[in-house]
Amino acid sequence: MSQPGGTFDIVILGAGSGGYAAALRAAELNLSVALIDKAELGGTCLHRGCIPTKALLHAAELADQTRESEQFGVKADLVGIDMAGVNAYKDGVVGRLYKGLQGLLKQDKITLVQGAGKLVSQDTVEVDGKRYTGRNVILATGSYSRSLPGLEVDGTRVLTSEHALKLDRVPSSAIVLGGGVIGVEFASVWKSFGADVTILEALPRLVAAEDEDISKAVERAFRKRKINFKVGKPFEKVEHTDNGVRATIAGGETVEAEILLVAVGRGPTTQGLGYEEQGVTLDRGFVITNERLHTGVGNIYAVGDIVPGLQLAHRGFQQGIFVAEEIAGLRPAVIDEAGIPRVTYSDPEVASVGLTEAKAKEQYGADKVSTYNYNLGGNGKSQILKTQGFVKLVRVEDGPVVGVHMVGARMGELVGEAQLIYNWEAFPAEVAQLVHAHPTQNEALGEAFLALAGKPLHAHA
Repeated sequence: MSQPGGTFDIVILGAGSGGYAAALRAAELNLSVALIDKAELGGTCLHRGCIPTKALLHAAELADQTRESEQFGVKADLVGIDMAGVNAYKDGVVGRLYKGLQGLLKQDKITLVQGAGKLVSQDTVEVDGKRYTGRNVILATGSYSRSLPGLEVDGTRVLTSEHALKLDRVPSSAIVLGGGVIGVEFASVWKSFGADVTILEALPRLVAAEDEDISKAVERAFRKRKINFKVGKPFEKVEHTDNGVRATIAGGETVEAEILLVAVGRGPTTQGLGYEEQGVTLDRGFVITNERLHTGVGNIYAVGDIVPGLQLAHRGFQQGIFVAEEIAGLRPAVIDEAGIPRVTYSDPEVASVGLTEAKAKEQYGADKVSTYNYNLGGNGKSQILKTQGFVKLVRVEDGPVVGVHMVGARMGELVGEAQLIYNWEAFPAEVAQLVHAHPTQNEALGEAFLALAGKPLHAHA
């Protein structure tokens, strides 16, 4: 007989963004929680994802600014990239946030359990022979870096993002397999650090989940930065060479480099955890839920990357809060997946919320949808920063704006207002009457809405 671990209002399996947010909100609502994870609190996002990659991207931005400083009248030389120093900075950021999270989770209502958990009944998770029973269970086991059939990741020449974050040198050349968010971010970093980079993408364009106009702008910017990319050609094989790797794509074309990064997306971590045995429905490894994130089995919910949809830390975070409130009987409003902001932190940055032009036309009919592109050429702060790009608005005729798509330096910082516009179903005239501070890039949003409301001012064709 296994030793009892105790009974709780909620047992949460996984302490990443979704799991720890659920634990914190549940504790606020006076519910007792067992939070179980085999690794560190904070999950992929904090330790192997969003935070460390964005630290690298900031270092990359500084490298570019130093290299190009003369155009601003500042004379500086980029002596080189000290990867030990970059990694120390990156790890310092992660360490401080990790310490803060550990402090937040030290609460009477939350019992932290370190170890590999498995769902052994509809209300019980077992860890190292101890059983933790929950009146409710939240599955929040996150995701892992996918590979492709026949593509062996060795951690030295063929890497995942986890390996890439630990590199102690700047590679002389790199092949990035996958032109989605992770792929273009690493390509952007390595190019800024001085590597020769080629992206291979099977789909017809880079950042293919974004609006087509955004993809074109990213591709144009990458050509200018001399980041090579080949789209619309599926990967066939990779071989080791004397100096690195050789990748072959459809049609027999080959590319050689020192390393290859596999950035073909992330798979759900659900194998061997007892989910299916307890009746939870899986589809290609993902946990199927209803719109209220309930699995249809007992009192079992699921949040984060294991639930089909956008694999974003802030989505998991919000879902964790939602489920804690649902369990507490607060009946929170269902999360609109299209209303979740998306940011790609490459140079240029991409930020979007809502529907692409193509999706909006599909949903509302092509004759009911119009778009407006506001070029950053008319924005004073963008001129100061010497950035190029645009804000694209997608609206329904006589209705709200249903999509905001932005590309250019620091666009991620504008997505907060963009998500309010989308989620509050704002009409162009309503946003046009708001005052946007000058000179900021935020004005670009204001100017785009002025134009859409029929009163364009700094609009450049």
